[in-house]
Amino acid sequence: MVVQAREREEEPAFVDRPFFVRWNDDGSSYVLTRFWVLRLLGVVYFVAFSSAMLQGPALIGEHGLLPMSPYLDAVARVSGSRLSGFFAAPSLFWISSSDNALAIVTGLGAVLSLAVVLGVTNAAVMLVLWLLQFSLYSVGQIFWGYGWEIQLLETGMLAAVLCPLRTLRPFAAATTPRIPIWLLRWLVIRIMLGAGLIKLRGDVCWRDLTCLVTHYETQPNPSPLSWVLHQMPRSFHVFGVLFNHFVELVVPFFLFGPRRVRHIAGAFLIAFQLVLIASGNLSFLNWLTIVPALACFDDSLLVRIVPQRLRHVIEASAARPASTFHRRVSIAYAAIVGLLSIGPVLNLFSSRQAMNASFDPLHLVNTYGAFGTVSRVRDEIVLEGTRDDPTSETAHWEEYELPCKPGDVTRRPCLITPYHYRLDWQMWFAAMSSYEDEPWIVILTDKLLRGDPHVRTLFAKDPFANGPPPRAVRADLYRYELTRWGDGPAWWKRKKLGEYMRPLELGDPDLETFIATHSYRR
Repeated sequence: MVVQAREREEEPAFVDRPFFVRWNDDGSSYVLTRFWVLRLLGVVYFVAFSSAMLQGPALIGEHGLLPMSPYLDAVARVSGSRLSGFFAAPSLFWISSSDNALAIVTGLGAVLSLAVVLGVTNAAVMLVLWLLQFSLYSVGQIFWGYGWEIQLLETGMLAAVLCPLRTLRPFAAATTPRIPIWLLRWLVIRIMLGAGLIKLRGDVCWRDLTCLVTHYETQPNPSPLSWVLHQMPRSFHVFGVLFNHFVELVVPFFLFGPRRVRHIAGAFLIAFQLVLIASGNLSFLNWLTIVPALACFDDSLLVRIVPQRLRHVIEASAARPASTFHRRVSIAYAAIVGLLSIGPVLNLFSSRQAMNASFDPLHLVNTYGAFGTVSRVRDEIVLEGTRDDPTSETAHWEEYELPCKPGDVTRRPCLITPYHYRLDWQMWFAAMSSYEDEPWIVILTDKLLRGDPHVRTLFAKDPFANGPPPRAVRADLYRYELTRWGDGPAWWKRKKLGEYMRPLELGDPDLETFIATHSYRR
């Protein structure tokens, strides 16, 4: 007992405060909260910029599927001028949309992201990262058209408000004002409620508790654990849906509650995201959602995992009040968020709830949601090429393989979270529609016929990497199902449903007409 008493006396003052029910204005400090929020956000930023650096040239570069330059020209034409176009799609790429500019933007973003991971804590750095992400989002078109892109923008701006301006070191500055912490909680509340409500409104299977029976099989890029979870009995899936509803629709209401309740709610949120990370490759979405969930915790809890020798540093930083300027900026931004939250809040209560939508041009406060509907079957587009006469019954067709999308039935599902293979995801969406609705597939086919070296980098297997390109390329549609215990070494089984896109060759008049019609995207 004496030893325990002495240990408590050596701990910072905020640790000695009783760890029981207290409200948010109980004097808690958030030095460590800010530290972990920024470090994880830096990881997410690094993944976003590094993936854009590797895939960007093939997707939106000068020779990409949907190049930036003609896209920006089209925006300028529709808007009336380049200046009006800039306000319609704000981006640094209006200055230059070359591959070199893309490399500079993504490279700078990756470097600054790593700096944040290593401890840099500065509002200006976070604002630059936000600007770089905004620039990519504005020109990324469908390949950047995901909810987590605008979620990164909103989180990134909140992180800038969370940081001091005159220092770089994580613990050199004063403690952060509480307002940005509350705004982060407000963000995760909207994320959870938006996701929960869109499910209840969007698909009957969320109401009859059967969505997870097919979800693990039909989600965009299943993980190895997805195969295991798909084998579970129906009761397991029913419990999973109930747990989903509890975390998304009940837990958020406790985030502004007493300290202990808030900590427990935060633990549920993070545990839920970790389950999603393990059971599917949802890019950096779940990692990014953990960032505002960390705001549920304060220093009184997080200091328990800090070595004793470092606690005096945390205490010293927590003892310094935030600057007057920082507090005023926080108050002003809270007023902006409050005003901009009107649209997203009304959307939550709307019978026509929108998912992953913005209500302001800078995407500062958005509405979110995921899996409003769940597919009951999994259809996949399989691209094939041949150097033979495509009209011959003896033509030998060989399949292209994307890095993570199901293709070869014997290939184990990948685990690549938080990385994002953007073409894999778009192929998943394209299988639900036609190539007329996804014209980039025809453009991709044209580039494969030409042996374009840029698009080849998007594939894990290009059967024509050595030698001349294929004479013809076609796309077939297959129905994929996960195998069951005892079915053999294959992870998938599939059957051909039919033709998605007929064989195309260079010089095909239909191909040339289609490409000309969509020339601004070429």
